[in-house]
Amino acid sequence: MTERTIHLVADPSSRDTRKIRIRASRWFATVQLDRDSYVDADAARGGEPDLPADYIEAVDKARNAAMDCIRYDGYRGAFYFGRGPRWIDLFARFRDVEATVVALRAAELEHDYSGLHALADRLALPIDEWLSPGERELIRGVDFESPPGVFLKFLRAKAAKCGLRLNGRATAGSVWIRPTLPAAQKQIREMFPEQYPGWVDRWTGYIESEDAPFRPWVGDSDEDLSRGAIPVHFQQLASESGGECPCGMRLQDVGDDSVHRVHHASWALGVRVPKGLSWWGDLAVVTTQSPISWRKLVYQVARMPQKEGNYDFPSWSHMGEPEATSDSYRAYLLKADERIVGYVAAHDTNEHRHWDLVDGSKYGVEDATLRPRIILIWVADAYRHRGIGATLVKALATDFGCKAADVSWSAPVSAAGRRLARRLSPGGIWVS
Repeated sequence: MTERTIHLVADPSSRDTRKIRIRASRWFATVQLDRDSYVDADAARGGEPDLPADYIEAVDKARNAAMDCIRYDGYRGAFYFGRGPRWIDLFARFRDVEATVVALRAAELEHDYSGLHALADRLALPIDEWLSPGERELIRGVDFESPPGVFLKFLRAKAAKCGLRLNGRATAGSVWIRPTLPAAQKQIREMFPEQYPGWVDRWTGYIESEDAPFRPWVGDSDEDLSRGAIPVHFQQLASESGGECPCGMRLQDVGDDSVHRVHHASWALGVRVPKGLSWWGDLAVVTTQSPISWRKLVYQVARMPQKEGNYDFPSWSHMGEPEATSDSYRAYLLKADERIVGYVAAHDTNEHRHWDLVDGSKYGVEDATLRPRIILIWVADAYRHRGIGATLVKALATDFGCKAADVSWSAPVSAAGRRLARRLSPGGIWVS
């Protein structure tokens, strides 16, 4: 199908520029009514650009029915559409394109929405019937047309939206299903009826008839291990929230569970070394002039201590074009077990004072010697208390050409940082 544009007003001298565009994709066609210029002109004349509620209702009904049909055929992607007043998007199987155009034209020009309603009724699938309670076999070519595996996936998605658990299995020419309503979903719908208008529980207490079909056993697990079981009982108890995880993520953010798991694994075990990155030693020194792949990796590692310490900004932000910095800003990445388990962000500065590491004591006189300064040091949780921090500080000192005791620390120094500093320089450290 080629792309087409249909002008609703055929007179070329007319200022009415409303038109319908038809664009084909792999699975379906998008039928878009373009009202953009028409809305601007109507608003300039003092008209009301909003669409009538009946118009929107008819469009939504037709669109939802068409999207169900397209997903029923096997489409698993997303739909993106506008609801007006400037653009109205409908989707259609290729055999339904012309009927969709006719119905949309009548709705726009004649305010006749019966065509959209008729289209929606014709496309409507018997989802309520398919998801009715009871064990049964749906036959391809009799109860449905799409391949059994595709049809079962479609039904599972529809059942999930209804809060149902679909015990189903696809065969060569049919689909066996038994929809049930979990006790938790039943409780939710009874507690918040305003969120589920018109919902009726047809599944709880349903009893199979004596002549109900018996699902044949196929040699896997028993099909009926939960049939007749007593539902789990729930109680409402007051319990405190888990607060924050040690990695810095919020435990109660259920929606970010996958993000939390990935971040927590990197925080605990170290950031995995990218496969396409050639790493020839144990320690990598990354500067602001290094390739962007290395600077992106440093930023990824810098996010670990940022989350853990609840800092406003990460300790590495050099993500643009390579550029030299006057203070030789750099990062040290220590690799072990194919993961980055240690990280130091550092630069050079000549403003320091000596501190004896005693809480409450004052800093000494200012020293103008150029020294490497630790901005932040971080070690993956599973590798802490193994000397990784001391190894990183010594590597920084060796790279600069000084002793570990001559390295400067950014103030304030954390409790963990003070313990590390005392091991490396018992007589005191430089701070800046």
